[in-house]
Amino acid sequence: MSTTVSARATRRRRVAATLLAVASLAGAAVLGSCGVTADDGAAATARPAEAAVRVIDGRTAPNPTQAANGPVLPVGPPPVPLAVDLTPIADPLTVRFSRPPRAGLLFDLDSGEVLWRRNPTRVLPMASITKIMTAILADERVPPGGKVRITRQAVTTGGSKVGLLPLGKRVGVSAMLHGLLLTSGNDAATALAQRVSGTTKQFVARMNARAEAMHLQCTRFASPSGLVDAGNHSCAYDLAALARALLDRPRLARIVARKTAVLPFPIKGGKLYLSNHNPLLKQDYPGTLGIKTGYTRLSGKCLVAAAEKGGRRLGVVLLGSPDIGAQSIKLLDRGFAIKRS
Repeated sequence: MSTTVSARATRRRRVAATLLAVASLAGAAVLGSCGVTADDGAAATARPAEAAVRVIDGRTAPNPTQAANGPVLPVGPPPVPLAVDLTPIADPLTVRFSRPPRAGLLFDLDSGEVLWRRNPTRVLPMASITKIMTAILADERVPPGGKVRITRQAVTTGGSKVGLLPLGKRVGVSAMLHGLLLTSGNDAATALAQRVSGTTKQFVARMNARAEAMHLQCTRFASPSGLVDAGNHSCAYDLAALARALLDRPRLARIVARKTAVLPFPIKGGKLYLSNHNPLLKQDYPGTLGIKTGYTRLSGKCLVAAAEKGGRRLGVVLLGSPDIGAQSIKLLDRGFAIKRS
């Protein structure tokens, strides 16, 4: 009897801690499971819900719950492992692509309602989408007006770069965040990580601790940049939660919505000129709120994006897409066309 009571008390404490952890996400925190689902994201408008499966560290992730207008993203992990749920869940939208993404999600940023999904719990490399978490932690830890020292490790980081970082100098954090999120600078990611935690290794540990605190159960970080695919992965549900977390931070929300930026920078001429890689901004899609692109050979083209129309905010996640611009626009257009009561 005492063992049973203790177990129940433990579960109650766990539920209470979960509610506190996700309160800031206002019901839109997204959970994914670390496994490949059978969902092909194609023709059927009603299909079995993704079953809860075993994930990293033996945890399980809940399926979206069913609401009047369709499935809604859950707000916290279950206190005990879930049983397989075969209840049919119909997404409000059926969207077909001749060459679909490997995984994707269309969702309401405020209500958490899922409008369309394809393999949303499939674990895939996320490339530079990684930088969303890097930006969140840097925004928390480096105040406006703070400086970031440019180390040799930052300057020699490979892949996409801001490319003009002055070795040994201290650069304003605003310029570094712009370089991180607009041009996807791996060098900026390294410098910010060292500014926050001293070393990139310690920063990655902080990234993974935050992912665990957010209950991102199929997300694992291996670097602050996403340059290396090995050990760096996520799923569409988890990336939707990260999108919401970034947009809840005003400084970052302003940055990712910018198509271009001209910033003070300690180089010849004193200015840094940056352009955003986001295809929605490049194509002037109305109401684009921005967020982040990513690409490696293994991940393919990836996008986490958001837009607002008529007071409604929709988010889209595409992993391994042949055309992140066209596919995100098609999904957002269809989502905004749904008439809400």
